[in-house]
Amino acid sequence: MGEFILKTRVYLGKDGLDEILKGVDRAFIVTDKFMHESGMVGYLTEPMEKRGIQYQIFSDVKPDPDIATVTKGIEQLLDFKPQILFALGGGSSIDAAKAMNWLSVKGGLAGKMTFVAVPTTSGTGSEVTTFAVISDPQKSAKYPLVSEDMLPDAAILDAELVRSVPPKTTADTGIDVLTHAIEAFVSTNANDFTDAAAEKAMKLVKANLIRVYKNPDDMEARQKMHDASCLAGIAFSNAGLGICHSMAHTLGGHFHIPHGRANGILLPYVMAYNAGCHDGLTPVAQRYAQIAEVLRLEGSSVRQSAFSVVRTTKQYINQLHIPNTIEAAGVPRADFDAALDEMAEAAFNDACTRTNPRACTVESLKEVFIRAYTGKLI
Repeated sequence: MGEFILKTRVYLGKDGLDEILKGVDRAFIVTDKFMHESGMVGYLTEPMEKRGIQYQIFSDVKPDPDIATVTKGIEQLLDFKPQILFALGGGSSIDAAKAMNWLSVKGGLAGKMTFVAVPTTSGTGSEVTTFAVISDPQKSAKYPLVSEDMLPDAAILDAELVRSVPPKTTADTGIDVLTHAIEAFVSTNANDFTDAAAEKAMKLVKANLIRVYKNPDDMEARQKMHDASCLAGIAFSNAGLGICHSMAHTLGGHFHIPHGRANGILLPYVMAYNAGCHDGLTPVAQRYAQIAEVLRLEGSSVRQSAFSVVRTTKQYINQLHIPNTIEAAGVPRADFDAALDEMAEAAFNDACTRTNPRACTVESLKEVFIRAYTGKLI
């Protein structure tokens, strides 16, 4: 049975806070130390103070939030007993808040709270997805949690919150958006509704990512990328992802490569595998050819169009100065070889692999990892 879920109410700009805070007495904010110490948390706390709303800030979230952080947050959340839970930050803060909210309510430890996500990066789309990723440092692993109950009740998209994001982070998170859109479009669960969101997201990325990377003060491009991130999130939350994310989860867990950058490194090699660039054209190539048409990159045949998208994607990533191989990301060959079997096994068992458009094995994933390390694209 196919379905398309739209639960989260999306507010375009800060004015949505006025409606969200009506009738609220107690609020809990999940964020990171930078957001707290830089004063950016004032985006939420200043309006609360004007309304006499009591609030508590949990700012212990770090990149790739782990089980211990989520547990600590739940303890403080249960002690404070808020009516509303805010997640302010990038994907890590939103994912941590999702896990805190879901586990505390699902476990019967807390009643239903209004959950609001306020993204400060244009990348994860986590504000509209059923996914959260929590890490386990002891096992060098990342675990995707998936449930409709993860979805925030509301989200605020305000480009002012991403104005100061540096170019390197803009590139990493922007490529994450592109990866979400492409993987959702070719996913085995894609449908007309997810295609519409994914196509628009890809067009917005093509038109705006390099523009804002080169000119960080371009607020029109900032907002467009913020919108693209949300649209791509809607697409992949409903359609699913693929092995690029499966591989990025374990690659990032082993070598501490930021998630968006890991996706950017792997994406062209995964596309080449899915399309059959090395061993004969696959039916998936037709979907990549459709992407070529959407982005006006089509050639005279399905093969040329699909290969054009793969090559152009790699060239686009190069323009953002994202490493084009795992080796270029600073991973020594000996360390890569030592982790290869474990990474391939983890990627094969990752939930995102289920909706990859081309069937794979542990061995085929190892081959893609090796190509991504050595740079053998087509």
